[in-house]
Amino acid sequence: MDHLTGDLNRVIKNTISVMEDSKYQIYEICESARAEMESLVQELEIVLQETVKTIDKVDLLEQDYRRARIRLTEVSRDFVRYKEEDIKSAYEKATQIQLDLMVYREKESYLKARRDDLQKRVRNVENSIERAETIASQINVVLEYLAGDLNQVTRIIESAKTRQMLGLKIILAQEEERKRIAREIHDGPAQSLANIVLRTEIAERMLIKQEFVMVQEELVDLKGQVRSGLEEIRKIIFNLRPMALDDLGIVPTLRKFTQDFEEKTKIHTVFELNGKEARMPSAMEAAIFRLVQEAFTNALKHASATHISLEINYQPHHISLIIQDNGVGFHSELIEQDASRNAHFGLVGMRERIELIEGRMEIDSNPGRGTKIMIDIPTTAESRKE
Repeated sequence: MDHLTGDLNRVIKNTISVMEDSKYQIYEICESARAEMESLVQELEIVLQETVKTIDKVDLLEQDYRRARIRLTEVSRDFVRYKEEDIKSAYEKATQIQLDLMVYREKESYLKARRDDLQKRVRNVENSIERAETIASQINVVLEYLAGDLNQVTRIIESAKTRQMLGLKIILAQEEERKRIAREIHDGPAQSLANIVLRTEIAERMLIKQEFVMVQEELVDLKGQVRSGLEEIRKIIFNLRPMALDDLGIVPTLRKFTQDFEEKTKIHTVFELNGKEARMPSAMEAAIFRLVQEAFTNALKHASATHISLEINYQPHHISLIIQDNGVGFHSELIEQDASRNAHFGLVGMRERIELIEGRMEIDSNPGRGTKIMIDIPTTAESRKE
């Protein structure tokens, strides 16, 4: 067995080295693609602005050309009122406008083609970044798994395949969570900060021009945007780990979570507590919060529910939770079969989380009858593990 462990160790180290190099290469490709996309987006913005101006200019020239032709017709017919010099002037003006119109129409055609090409390139680069991020995420999953304790790898080989799959799923879930958080920050606070920088530059230019009223309006808008960005950051922090969880415990945190969930989704929620609350180890309270969060997220995404309830029951040596919705429901006996095709992955992930803290979960659901999730967790499980 020691010989096998040594061989595995060498293979794993070589594999990790190669994959680390690949990961950084993919990272560099991603950064290069992001820089290219930023450049394309800036160029596209300029082209869009220029296209709008050109279209407006073409419209104006078409109106001027119609008026010039009418004027040319008038002076050409009335030889009494207009002299040859007037006719020549009207003809030259109509010709010049016609030439300008041809030039701007050509420019409009070119700008539209350039706009379409840039939009296509932006979509292609976005797709390339998405694919690269997916590959990087998969490499991180494998690296974290391989970089773990070698004795754990040996135990996996000696024990069951299910434990191996469980470990991979947990790491994959962690990577997906990191990717989700990165996207939330990129699409939320990062975009807000970039816009704030731009608006600040605009306000700075207004100050130089002494447009104080417009500067005041811009600052009011900026203040609102900063508040909105701060609220987004607070929500991200709360989703990572609610600070109230450590300070107040699981019950106040879940009560606030259900209130915020109802306010955000407009789905009616009910929170019910039975028994006397007792503080549990921090890791167990965090696990319970994640279970409830996952259950509510599943109901929001898949159940089309209008009512969700959370019932918590404290008993001497265990805690039970009942999460129930009035959504579309499903055949609960098919969960394990569907899991192999990535359906009901949230419920499967919940079951795996519960097994890690020695709890159990039952699901009662049928099409058209909603879903009821019953979770029972021994409050001594954490202490036994430690």
